[in-house]
Amino acid sequence: MALRVNLVGTGRVGQTLARRIVDAEGWEIQDVFVRDPARARAALDFIGAGRPVKGLAAMRPADLWLLTVPDDRIATVAAAIAAAGTAAAVAVHCSGCLPAAEMAALGAAGWQLASAHPILTFAEPALSVTRLAGTFFGIEGDAAACERATALVRAIGGRAFAIRSDSKAIYHGAAVFSNCFAVVLQAVARQSWARAGVPDDIAAELNAGLLRATVENLLAVGPQAALTGPAARGDHGVVERQRAAFAAWDAQAARVYAELSVMAGRLKATGSTRAEDAPDG
Repeated sequence: MALRVNLVGTGRVGQTLARRIVDAEGWEIQDVFVRDPARARAALDFIGAGRPVKGLAAMRPADLWLLTVPDDRIATVAAAIAAAGTAAAVAVHCSGCLPAAEMAALGAAGWQLASAHPILTFAEPALSVTRLAGTFFGIEGDAAACERATALVRAIGGRAFAIRSDSKAIYHGAAVFSNCFAVVLQAVARQSWARAGVPDDIAAELNAGLLRATVENLLAVGPQAALTGPAARGDHGVVERQRAAFAAWDAQAARVYAELSVMAGRLKATGSTRAEDAPDG
């Protein structure tokens, strides 16, 4: 018999995971909690399965409850499910920052709790479904819940790995540095080239060429060996000249440039960006 999954949250993450569950052997989407019937109709059409339910109390018992709601609603939704008196099961949320214990109200009611965070951008469910195979999921929580969450991740084509519950914020912050902030820095570079009078079409090609080479070098030899530039060379005069130029144009960019230059010099010298990891730190 297939394991039953109740879905609470029909946003991009929920739609993507549920669509993969529909195709997974040994699992099935049972009830889907919907707040907005109009939006839920499109979501259910995309998922291709599931009984729409307007109230949490009306959802049937399931083997796993998947909460794909925004982070600031996880505790509230968990409390509402607990208040409904539903038979205890496994509850899994998908937040990258919050631990499974955010669903404490369910834990107090005898539920097993886990979080399963997919390290994937979910811009569009139709694309995310095709890209999910091979995606890493960070798993933490109660042992039994982690075991079931891991089984689900593998069934939908993901790759599960354990993370520490007490380090979730740093774990998720690492993804922000790797992905989101990398995009922000590319935008700063494009704006800086425009400030220097570089035509947009040439700036785009410069950006693309440097970014591709950087990624290739980073993947080939790692951060310390791949790092180049004035801070890595110890050319403090150039660093200060560039910082001053940014300060005259964009004070915030100047501060970021200065801090990253310090970290870059440390990385090249010691292999770590942290002062605490320096030989004399």
